[in-house]
Amino acid sequence: MQNKLDFYLQQKYKLVITEDDDGSYYAEYPDLKGCMSVGESIEDVTYSIQDAKTAWLETALENNIDIPLPKSEDDYSGSFRLRIPKSLHKALADEAKQEGISMNQYCLYLLSKEHQKENCSS
Repeated sequence: MQNKLDFYLQQKYKLVITEDDDGSYYAEYPDLKGCMSVGESIEDVTYSIQDAKTAWLETALENNIDIPLPKSEDDYSGSFRLRIPKSLHKALADEAKQEGISMNQYCLYLLSKEHQKENCSS
């Protein structure tokens, strides 16, 4: 089991740390569902999330729970289909035409703008 544990501990899982309103910190590994920790400082939460990750992996291995490998950008094609109301489709097409760009480019612009706004407010 130690070899498997070492293998998973060496993987580069994405770590997300956010500050709560009270000044404490919350950390999680999104790829490892339920693997999270809190701390009063960045140092505390960084240390405690490593312990939580080790405990999460040990528990998963002991209970034969599938452990996902970290996701990378290579796991995504960059393309997806989306069904929208005809009225919205028309409005987006009209706005894209007014800007002189394709509707795909216009939708990418709108999504990127909203995504950037969300990331800046977090």
